[in-house]
Formats: sequence, C-alpha cells, structure tokens
Amino acid sequence: MARILIVDDSPSQLLGIKRIVEQLGHEAMTAEDGAAGVEAAKREKPDLILMDVVMPNLNGFQATRTISKDEETSHIPIVLVTTKNQDTDRVWGMRQGAKGYVTKPINEGELSKTIQELLTG
Repeated sequence: MARILIVDDSPSQLLGIKRIVEQLGHEAMTAEDGAAGVEAAKREKPDLILMDVVMPNLNGFQATRTISKDEETSHIPIVLVTTKNQDTDRVWGMRQGAKGYVTKPINEGELSKTIQELLTG
C-alpha cells in the first residue's frame, strides 16, 4: 500500500480522486492548495503526489517545481491532474518535474494505470 497525497482546491475533485486511490488499496492524504501541498509533501513524504494545476496561493506548476527541486522531496513522483489539456501545458508540467499528466474529467482507468506505473517504476 502506497501513501498518496492529493492536492486540489475542489472538494468534489478531492473526494473523487481519493475514492479512486483508496479503491486501488492505497492510503490517501489531501491538501487544498499548492502551498499546503508543498508543506504536506515535506511533512508526510508520500510515495506519490496527484497535483491539480489551477489553484490559489501556489499553482500546481509552481508547487511541482518546488517539490521536485527540494532534495527532501525530489524523489517523490508527481502526476499533474488538470483541466489544462494543451500540449504546451503538458510540456511545461513535465519541465517543472512532473512524471505524469492526466486531464480532467478524469478517466479512472488512465489515472489508475498512471499511478500503478509510477509506483512500480
């Protein structure tokens, strides 16, 4: 069982993604914005982070860059889970340190496959 941090400012998205994570047999933790996500990543050291992009305080691109550049948390794979579906967004997200990119509305099979691939290496 992996520990997965879900960072999203939408309560309904948090619940939906948490349900998917728990159905896969993993423990889900949540944070409501990018700044809280960075703090939770440092504190909890999850096995994987699912990060929204459009959020207040610190957006998902900024939070991903912060987490992936910090030697305490740089080993944690981050999947951007977002409504931003342009190729340029995907490229930019990967440049910030993301290891995966899933667009909303979430395809449960795609998200599950991405989670499993990143957890098993």
